[in-house]
Amino acid sequence: MTNTLKVERAIKNITQEELAQCIGVSRQTINAIEKKKYVPSTLLALKIARYFDKPVEAIFKLEPED
Repeated sequence: MTNTLKVERAIKNITQEELAQCIGVSRQTINAIEKKKYVPSTLLALKIARYFDKPVEAIFKLEPED
């Protein structure tokens, strides 16, 4: 799974820590998602999408091997 989380944060000009606080996770979780080391739960993906006011599919995409 790939994602555009880092780009979305840059557009909103927010840090990993700020995003983490807004959706109730740790900064390390946001970092792990951005580095594709952690696949978020459905609930977390929906919270992230809601924060950026975008559909989940605009932020998270399956890769051919998924």
